[in-house]
Amino acid sequence: MLEGYAPGFSDDVLSMMSARSASDRAAFVLRSLQPGMRVLDVGCGPGSITRDFVPVVGEGLVLGIDAEPGQFPAESTVDFVAGSAYALPVSSESVDLVFAHGLIEHLARPAEALREMRRVLRPGGVLALSTSDWSRARLRPKTVNVVAALRGHYLLRRRAGGDPFAGKHVASLVEQAGFRDVRTHARFRPDMGYRDLARYVESRLDEALSASSEDRDQLASAARSAWAWSHAGDGEFSQCWEEVLAVK
Repeated sequence: MLEGYAPGFSDDVLSMMSARSASDRAAFVLRSLQPGMRVLDVGCGPGSITRDFVPVVGEGLVLGIDAEPGQFPAESTVDFVAGSAYALPVSSESVDLVFAHGLIEHLARPAEALREMRRVLRPGGVLALSTSDWSRARLRPKTVNVVAALRGHYLLRRRAGGDPFAGKHVASLVEQAGFRDVRTHARFRPDMGYRDLARYVESRLDEALSASSEDRDQLASAARSAWAWSHAGDGEFSQCWEEVLAVK
């Protein structure tokens, strides 16, 4: 299966990702960090969360890895390396904690990536994941147009090789990869406004329509629904993030 990052790397997407911080996206991880630890952030994007780990580990090491190095900041005190989640450019058993936010749902072979994360962790090292689950996202009101637009959004995610509902079974994948003491917590966070989400979905659908004729009728219908959603009344949106902590 072909694999890609469904949201893309446009300026608006990179701006949104650059606004993320450890305090709002990785608070459950900060409690596991200690001075001197070696931390790996897989699928780090622009590195805003990665950067926040540095003051916590002090003289330790924080390394951000992403398959798209064009996202890395031009100047940073953090080390970034281009690399795949399936072949991490890190020695075996050399890392104390592996973190990945918003990554597993975009991977065509998540079990393989989890085994690779386990390889680089030292015995007793910690895996920390935050994975979205659109099946538990809270949208009110959830109108016919909302449902139709999101159905198109899910189609784009799957076409890119991902799973929009990955958070629902990520804990099971972690256990199957050989980790122990798996703990989970579902966190609901208003990542963007209700109509902002509608406009975001519409833009992704329009972009897909301009790039390919595949599934054209379905995507065009979903795009019309997203437009109607964005021009209707306001509402509430909270994404579900399944947070997982596990030990090698």
